[in-house]
Amino acid sequence: MSTPMLYQSTRGHGVQLTAGQAIAQGLAPDGGLYVPVAMPSFELSAFDGANTLPEVAERFLKPFFAGCELEARVPEICADAFNFPVEVLNLPPRDGGRQFLLELFHGPTAAFKDFGARFLAACMERLPHAPDRRTTILVATSGDTGGAVAAAFHGRPWVRVVVLFPKGLVSPRQEKQLTCWGDNIQSLSVRGTFDDCQRMVKEAFADAALREQHALTSANSINLGRLLPQATYYAWASLRHFRQYGTKPNFIIPSGNLGNSMACLWARAAGLPIGEVVLAHNANRTVLDFLTSGDWQPRNSTATLASAMDVGNPSNMERLRQMHPALEAVRGAVHATTTSDAAIQHYIVAEKAVHGEVFCPHTAVAADAWQQLSPEQRAQDWMWVATAHAAKFPETVEPLAGPVPVPPALARLLDLPSHATEVDATLAALTMQLNAVG
Repeated sequence: MSTPMLYQSTRGHGVQLTAGQAIAQGLAPDGGLYVPVAMPSFELSAFDGANTLPEVAERFLKPFFAGCELEARVPEICADAFNFPVEVLNLPPRDGGRQFLLELFHGPTAAFKDFGARFLAACMERLPHAPDRRTTILVATSGDTGGAVAAAFHGRPWVRVVVLFPKGLVSPRQEKQLTCWGDNIQSLSVRGTFDDCQRMVKEAFADAALREQHALTSANSINLGRLLPQATYYAWASLRHFRQYGTKPNFIIPSGNLGNSMACLWARAAGLPIGEVVLAHNANRTVLDFLTSGDWQPRNSTATLASAMDVGNPSNMERLRQMHPALEAVRGAVHATTTSDAAIQHYIVAEKAVHGEVFCPHTAVAADAWQQLSPEQRAQDWMWVATAHAAKFPETVEPLAGPVPVPPALARLLDLPSHATEVDATLAALTMQLNAVG
């Protein structure tokens, strides 16, 4: 094996781990998130002859897995995980620039989280498993993560998955995807917000005895195995664009917990041809306020039509601030916007009228963020990231844009019975459920 690529906690404590070890552990023991000790650097010629997403992903991920037990298996992991399309749609040009839609919702649960969840499952399937106990994955979800993780890990005998979601704060179809599995998947409807769910997971990881007893690991974007595969579609899309147009595309990313955004920033830091990155938020404006004032002030999340982005204390901000410790460096790395529910509704209607495509509420946030750019910025090449299929949000979308056909994979899930347990937003309640299922 080659010289190992090592990962350390954002908080600088503890030993350095290989990719496989960091993925298996999930969250660092000191509560930090794993980041590369040194980011690899690519020349674009390294991707010559690589055109499909699995081909680009294999070359992009190889140095990130250097020296670990998964290194030789990266090609088969990519082939297993990325077996559904990613598409780029040309939008009608406006204001002199080119606009594109990076569609990431063609996987089994119709959301971009399928990329990370399936890759993580393929990695963990190939890591050693203790014969006398199962790994327990804890996943907090604001809508799409839990369904993607449940789909990726369902029926695997070496693992159990406990999904925590905020009661009444996800769409009915999202909730169906979180609760339709049974078997090795347990769904907890938490009396609280997504931030409460995320706090409960972090508190469980901070309890050393609980972590050891249940062999806990994570499947949120705090896990390295979720973030790295998301970087691959930014590598693929930017290479495709650069080869065709000779320019670096800019990206507008609907942002909640910032995992998808950090994936793009890691791809750019590794040398991929990516221009500006805009973090498009709904009414949860914690990140924008930080960029404006310099004060990091997490707060309770606000419920919006773009529910998967209802995050008031995004975990991956820790990775962003570790990557760019100075405030001015963060401001130079990203821009941020916020969008109201009224604007979300407006752009669902307006974008269907412009190009005939129906946006989900989160993608509508990206459309509004583009409109907030200066005329000079809008004259550049922009990719709006479409994170979920509109059929997941019929209560919001269909009164504005008419009936939305349901993708076959999603339709199959909607016919299954639901299983969920309602719990308080406390570590004690989570511990009781862990002990009950374990």
